[in-house]
Amino acid sequence: MKIRVAAPEDAKSIQSIYTPYVEKTAITFEYDVPCVDDFRQRIISTLKEYPYLAAVEQGKIIGYAYAGSFHSRAAYKHSAEVSIYLHEEWHKKGIGKQLYQELENRLIKQNVFILYACITTTERDDDENLTDASVRFHEKIGYTTVGKHNLCGYKFNKWYSVIWMEKLIADRADSPNAFIPFSELNI
Repeated sequence: MKIRVAAPEDAKSIQSIYTPYVEKTAITFEYDVPCVDDFRQRIISTLKEYPYLAAVEQGKIIGYAYAGSFHSRAAYKHSAEVSIYLHEEWHKKGIGKQLYQELENRLIKQNVFILYACITTTERDDDENLTDASVRFHEKIGYTTVGKHNLCGYKFNKWYSVIWMEKLIADRADSPNAFIPFSELNI
């Protein structure tokens, strides 16, 4: 498997990975699958400031991960929000861990120190649209829960909560160097 920076031309492949998450799960709160052009614009927009990575196996994208602004105010520039999606057939094979490790390596070079993941949760053991697999995955790779928004999202005629998890990826400097936009890195 190879991990590389995603390109606008990857939009259709990335959309096909994301589609089941929208249509079958409460992992994302989008109701409708964004069109390919929307994905193309998301990739272009993200890459100006943050990494957007694709995991590729035998020429086919099998997963992707990206970072974005945790908050728009300047003081938050050393923090980022992360997301990851894998093709349904590639779960539990170590791809997610590798994608996140590469994402973290690049974010550290941008002078980002802490990551946040917003994860949908359910209190029901029998929820056909959501399990706690994402929470367990993030815990396994070093994230801890720091907050919860109770029953804030409505999808599939049910209310869902979200938790915020965080991970420190580098020691916070007393006087950190400036955030470097991803498009300005030489990697």
